[in-house]
Amino acid sequence: MVEYWNKIIWPMLEGAQMTVLLFFIAIIVSIPLGFLLTLAVKSSFKPISWLAHGYITIMRGTPLLLQLLLICFGLPMLPIVGEYLVFDRFVAACIGFVLNYAAYFAEIFRGGLLAIDKGQYEAAQVLGLSKWQTTTRVILPQMFRVALPAVSNESITLIKDTALLYAVAVPELLHFAQTAVNRDFTIVPYFIAGIIYLIMTLVLTVFFKWLERRYKFE
Repeated sequence: MVEYWNKIIWPMLEGAQMTVLLFFIAIIVSIPLGFLLTLAVKSSFKPISWLAHGYITIMRGTPLLLQLLLICFGLPMLPIVGEYLVFDRFVAACIGFVLNYAAYFAEIFRGGLLAIDKGQYEAAQVLGLSKWQTTTRVILPQMFRVALPAVSNESITLIKDTALLYAVAVPELLHFAQTAVNRDFTIVPYFIAGIIYLIMTLVLTVFFKWLERRYKFE
């Protein structure tokens, strides 16, 4: 029995490492990119604002799975440039997750900016703060405080969405669970995979709750 548990658990934990790696890459890259998109949306130069709006609309309005399939299998089929757009499956998945979640984080940050009272800007001007000082010392800290609960929810969704790696043949947690199910004709690996996902989401939940308490959101 112990040998059987080791046989299914260790490969799944190995797959979970790929899941965690994708999560951290997506979070670390998509959050700054999302903030840049927020700035682009608010740009007074209309073409940039329109492009940013269009990008966010497309990425939020189409399924992440479709975007992953397009990047992994669609781009290489393009004439002329397709041969230069062949990526490693994991790299392609990272690109897809980053581009998708950046659009969601952009909307979260935009909502955070809209929640800041205009009086904050006026108070900063009265104090003689420059635009840069106003942005970095007054606006951004408040924006991130307002946006943090939504960022928390989106991050938990991201850890669950990593299961979509299975659809583009990246050997992650669900891949090894499905392999064990097909090999042993038992649904036990599904339950183990569910427990591992649950542990990861609970760790994230505890971490963000700590952040909320740290910055006095509660």
